[in-house]
Amino acid sequence: MTSSERAGFRFGRRSCPTEIRWTHPLFPRRLIFVLSLAAVFAPTPLWARTGYVFISNERSNTVTVIDPKKDDAIVKQVQTDWRPRDMHFNADHSLLYVACGDSDEIDAIDVARLAVAGRIHTGRSPEIFLIGPDGKTFYVSEEESAIVRQIDMNTGETLRQIATGPEPEGVIVNRDATKLYIASEVADMVHVADLKTGKVVKNILVDSRPRRFALTADGKELWVSNELAGEVTVIDTATDAVKTTIDFLPPGMRTVDVTPVGITLSHDGKTMYVTLGHANHVAFVDPATKKVEAYVLVGSRPWSVTETADGRWLYVADGLSDDVSVVDVAARKAVRSLATGRVPHTVVIDE
Repeated sequence: MTSSERAGFRFGRRSCPTEIRWTHPLFPRRLIFVLSLAAVFAPTPLWARTGYVFISNERSNTVTVIDPKKDDAIVKQVQTDWRPRDMHFNADHSLLYVACGDSDEIDAIDVARLAVAGRIHTGRSPEIFLIGPDGKTFYVSEEESAIVRQIDMNTGETLRQIATGPEPEGVIVNRDATKLYIASEVADMVHVADLKTGKVVKNILVDSRPRRFALTADGKELWVSNELAGEVTVIDTATDAVKTTIDFLPPGMRTVDVTPVGITLSHDGKTMYVTLGHANHVAFVDPATKKVEAYVLVGSRPWSVTETADGRWLYVADGLSDDVSVVDVAARKAVRSLATGRVPHTVVIDE
């Protein structure tokens, strides 16, 4: 059972074709062409960064687009397929990829047009994914298949499947691009896969329900959020051994309320931001000392957090209050709440 289902949400499912389907403004909008990404978008334009904030909304089946330069006004609600969750830009930010968990696909949003330009079929229930070091493949964790699927971004072909424990979620590649780390929620493990062979070479036992990852600035530590244990496990990436754990308890909260999920390193590498789920706070942690420096109250069940490039603001997806909290980093205080769609999942910024 997924965390959203435990929270009382259930989502429908519909089928999708086993191909890449691309639309393009040069052709009639009603026509759908089976084309490769390279064919449609070559040569790749160098889009100017919009500065827009994008928020995926699981139950609205939309991606909300906000413009910070216009007082965080909503620019558009981009309609996606079912249950949009994790999101990543391609290298030049011309496309924003969105994992749609109940459609078994990844949508590609044209950032210039703010519309879905194509869809790539995956396996069952994609949630977290990343674009590989070569910039040409996806690594997609599939909750219901218990695998990480490597997919060619141009052809949609499955290149390999890496078996995992039940409900894989977080995926991340180490600094020298030799290892892929995969969190298995139900197995309470972090799997270490060799990127060359696609084989799991080690299983690291952590604590209850590991969810997401972040690397420290030097790449020497991997931080893992353990949702039901209320803590973060710190792993030495040289030895793949557990170094320590970090506990959280915001003022006035109970230990049982602390359910960390989202975890992001600041651009200057000096702060790790950890969203604490049902404790309704974001923790500011010093990566060097492993000490919690501050707790910032945000909306209900913060899930994802991202920092603006200038380090001044955090945007935090609050999954149960259907909004995004904007946090002043220097003041360590939430200064506004922005309505998005239903059950916001992930926040990214086009900078």
